[in-house]
Amino acid sequence: MQTGFYIHPSSVVDEGAIIGNQTKVWHFCHISPTARIGERCNIGQNVFIDNKVEVGNGVKIQNNVSLYNGVIVEDDVFLGPSMVFTNVINPRSFVERKSEFKPTYIRRGATIGANATIVCGVEVGAYSLIGAGTVVIRDVLPHAMMVGNPARRIGWISKNGEKLDFDITGKAFCKLEGVEYRLEGDKVIGLF
Repeated sequence: MQTGFYIHPSSVVDEGAIIGNQTKVWHFCHISPTARIGERCNIGQNVFIDNKVEVGNGVKIQNNVSLYNGVIVEDDVFLGPSMVFTNVINPRSFVERKSEFKPTYIRRGATIGANATIVCGVEVGAYSLIGAGTVVIRDVLPHAMMVGNPARRIGWISKNGEKLDFDITGKAFCKLEGVEYRLEGDKVIGLF
């Protein structure tokens, strides 16, 4: 029997699910048997975590989020309230497509805002920021700030969540981190 985490009595954790130390699962959640959740996660009210979902360490999942089969969430990701993952490109209620689920990757440190939609099969890059209500239909670059429907890049963001304003030489400075960043084409590099 696993211990070292908190599960609210109203939640259901199916036998076989793996939950890391210091993780908290709040009201009315359901965690499926082959789900794997890391340490120090905070899983808000009414969250569903399907089979074959992997959640890293330090992840915050806000209320009313469903993570479907094939979603991989790396460490330190923030999933905003009522954001949506899909798992099939062309669903029909009368056509069984469970064999067509597409994997979706949310890379380390990414933030997805409230009511955003992530279409299956995309990769959301490390430390990127997806604005509230944004619809992501293509891969997102690391450190990109994305808004709109469909999502478009409006800028770049640091590891700690500060907007990066690159000068003419392609350099920017994050005051929160005390770190300089460099922009090379579509690649942001932190000079730690």
